[in-house]
Parts: sequence; C-alpha cells; structure tokens
Amino acid sequence: MTGSVLSSGQAAMILFGVFFVLLIMRVPVAFSLALACLPILLIEPRLSSSMLLQETFNAYNSFILLAVPFFLLTANLMNIGGITDRLMRLSRSMVGHFPGSLAQINVVLSFFFAGISGSSTADAASQSRIFIEAQRKEGYDDSFTVAITAVSSVLAVIIPPSILMVVWGGTLTTSIGALFLAGIIPGALIAVAQMATVHVYAKLRGYPTYPRASWGELGIGLWVSIPALLTPLIIIGGKIFGWFTATESACIAVLYATFLSILIYREMNWRGFYEALVDTGRFSSVALFCVGTATAFGWLMAYYKMPEAILANVSTWGLGVTGMGFFVAFVFLVVGCFLDAIPAIIIVGSILQPLTQAAGMDPVHFAMIGIVSLAFGLVTPPYGLCLLIACAMAEMRLIDVLKDVMIMLLPMCAVLVLMILWPQVVLFLPSLISPEFLK
Repeated sequence: MTGSVLSSGQAAMILFGVFFVLLIMRVPVAFSLALACLPILLIEPRLSSSMLLQETFNAYNSFILLAVPFFLLTANLMNIGGITDRLMRLSRSMVGHFPGSLAQINVVLSFFFAGISGSSTADAASQSRIFIEAQRKEGYDDSFTVAITAVSSVLAVIIPPSILMVVWGGTLTTSIGALFLAGIIPGALIAVAQMATVHVYAKLRGYPTYPRASWGELGIGLWVSIPALLTPLIIIGGKIFGWFTATESACIAVLYATFLSILIYREMNWRGFYEALVDTGRFSSVALFCVGTATAFGWLMAYYKMPEAILANVSTWGLGVTGMGFFVAFVFLVVGCFLDAIPAIIIVGSILQPLTQAAGMDPVHFAMIGIVSLAFGLVTPPYGLCLLIACAMAEMRLIDVLKDVMIMLLPMCAVLVLMILWPQVVLFLPSLISPEFLK
C-alpha cells in the first residue's frame, strides 16, 4: 500500500505467519487473531495498537449480532424447560422403527433442535449428554456413537435459524430471510443422507431396532410437541414476511421459549432460568469475541489490500458459476479445518465475495455453499469443535473416531456437490417466496 512501511506481501506474511504459529502453539483462535494484528500495528507508523480495540469494538456496534446471544438463550431455555424431551418423544414415534433406532432418533432430534438453537456447539453438547451413554448401553460401537452425535450436530448451522446465517447476512450484506429459506432443502437432504448412513451401519453391524410406534403414540408425540415446533415457524416466518428483523425474531423466540417452559410445560424454575443465562453468556461471549477479533484481522487485510493481492490471478481463470462454486467449497473446506466458522466468514467470505459476483453467482448460493462447507470443519481435525465436544463427553481419543466420521461425511459431500451443480437446490424456496432478495 502506498505510503506504508510494509508491502501487502510483507504484511500478509507477518499477519498469517504469527496467526498460524499461535494456532500451532494451541492459543485459542480468537486470541490468535488479535495477537497476530499487534506486530503490524506496532511496526506501521500510521497505525497504533489502540486500533485493535477500536476495530474490535466497532464490530459489536451491530444490531444484527444481538441475535446471536438471543438464539443461544432460546436453545438453553428449550433444554432446561423440557422442550427437548418432547421433541425426542416425537422423534422416537416417527423413526424408532428404523434400523439403528436410537441413532436415527439422534439425527431427527438434531434436525428439530436445529430449527430452534442455530448453534452446533450447543447441539453437540446437548445431544452428547442424551445419546452417547444410551447408545453404548444398547450395544452401539463407541466410535459410531460419537461420530453420528458430532456429525448430526452440524445441522444446526445449516437449518434456519442458523447463527452463521445471521453473521453472514450481517457482515456480507446478504438477505438473512433469503438465507433462512435457502437452508431448508439442503438441511433436509443432509439429514436424510445421515439417516441413510445410519441405516447401512445398522444393517451391517446389527444395531437394535425398536417396535413401530402406534398411530396413537405418534399423535400424542406430535400433540405435545406442537408448541415447540412452532418456534422455528415464528422465527423464520416473522423474518420472511417482514413482521420483525432477525434480532427481533430472536428476542421473540426467547419470550416464547420462556412462556413454554414456565407456563405450558412447567419444568423450569428460577434456578434453571439462571443456569440458562449463565450458559448463554459463556457461549455467546466466545462467539462474539471471535467476531470482534476477526473483524480487526479483516480490517488490516483490507488496509493492505491483501484480498486483491491473494486472488489477483484467480479472476483470470475464467471460472463460471459451477467452477467458482467448487473453488469456494474447496477454500472453505480447507479453512474450516483450521479456523472457527465465524472468523472464516468475516475474513475469507469478504475475500471471495467479489470473485463470486464477477462470476455471476447469486449471493445466496455463494453463502449456502460457504456455510455448508464450513459445517464440515466442525467435525474435521484439527479444529473440529463439535467432534472435540463429543469425544470429551465420551472420554475417547479423536483419532479413534475419525474413520467413522469420514465415512459419514461422504454422503454429505454428495449433497454439497448437488448444491453446486444445481443451484435451485438452494434457490428454489427463496425464489418462490421472496424473489426480491436474490441478486
């Protein structure tokens, strides 16, 4: 950059070099991002170390990001208030007669829970407590048990209302309502792919199958779950039809979850409410701290025009929409192995966005390819946060689970490829309900 002590290349070497060294030293991602900025801020006379705090706090000056803690609070209230138990009862009556019954219930409950929480880490922690020991008692292999629990938890960032969709829409100016609609079909396809994988495992390994539930049991399960199932409809419907913003919908979801937990299901007391607030504060502080430090990191990249330098030659490749889709997926799949999804969106998404626009890719299509690709990173080492949570709950080594995880990711890869080759998988519902948000 003209007038700067460091060139774009030198600044990039320092920024990324320090960042990856800190990651190798097992410094948390959010702190690594912040500390990587400091050398440049101290070297460059036109900058100062105080700008790290300035840019970090600028990121929090966002009404949209308030949705993150509110969605997490909704999920915690659902768990404590007995809503998850009702959804599990419905899941069992729906798929309990499928081969590998308890693992099938695991996937379906993750699908339902995803429509409420928006957080894969919250889902992984919750499902691990419920299913890992229960599946062990029924004779499921430990590696399969941990793998399906971790892999099914990624549905929470693909199915709306997803926290990643809120962050993506807020930072890259993409319609959050359109993203909510776009995630429904890919999320359902991935859930079906996971259930098919469980079916094959169950047949090959002889996992137990429950008797088929009666129509009466199914009806009762649906009846007691209807209030809980209305939560995603309120959140998504209100956002799509313009009744309230993403943040307002998250606030309404909290009020609704509190109403259900206290007055309808009557399973939450003041102590439970306090625990939900504490858990929410812990999870949301981690997520939002990543947003702040990643924003500062991204600001420095923009200051030195690193995105233009990094991708100067990519624009000459002449990639069409399909080629660009595979390129975007590849980049996010690699980045997701090393970096949390939120800073990856802010940093890498900002770099790739101009390229996808030049290739004629719809921003909603670009967003969903990025979000689904980053979801893989939640269960792939060395980052693999959801996999690490499930392994910790099961007291297993990550290396012992990797084979089954990789097998389960193959059908999900097929869904990702389908999304790239056939954009209507992503764009059909947005184009049907809110076409004004596309391109």
